[in-house]
Amino acid sequence: MPAAGHHKEHDHTHDHAHGSSCRAEPAEILRRAEDLCREKSVQFTALRREVLDAVVHSEKPPGAYDIAERLSRPGRRVAPVSVYRALDFLTELGLVHRIASRNAFVPCAHAHGSAENVVFLICKTCGGIDETTSPEMESGLGKTLKRAGFTPSHSILEVEGDCGACRDKERRQG
Repeated sequence: MPAAGHHKEHDHTHDHAHGSSCRAEPAEILRRAEDLCREKSVQFTALRREVLDAVVHSEKPPGAYDIAERLSRPGRRVAPVSVYRALDFLTELGLVHRIASRNAFVPCAHAHGSAENVVFLICKTCGGIDETTSPEMESGLGKTLKRAGFTPSHSILEVEGDCGACRDKERRQG
């Protein structure tokens, strides 16, 4: 199973030479969720816990309908709208991120600062998704936004390409 914060469909080792990646064990992410909910005096309901658990333990980033199907069983149908509400809650707390290009969700192991931009590196070959931050990108984007007179509420950048492992594999085969 991939580490939380790094999602892939195929097993291979990645060499990460970029910024700080967002990684943690599933139990750490659930513990962080419990702590955050206690801190903010909000309920970490059974459904919210189940949805977070489904995202954390998925082999690839799931969509809301995938999660609803996974949580449903005979005698208990979980509606996608309920899953979307739980995902909205988890996103607001910074426990999951939405990958817009995939309409899917990934867990996040740490809180991002208000000025911290998240960069998702999406491998088009293996489907791996890695999360990182970049002070250089934050600085450049900040300057660009200031020039445009634009104040973002949040910023997530998705970059699609080939990860190092897939590139290395292709070189060895080619």
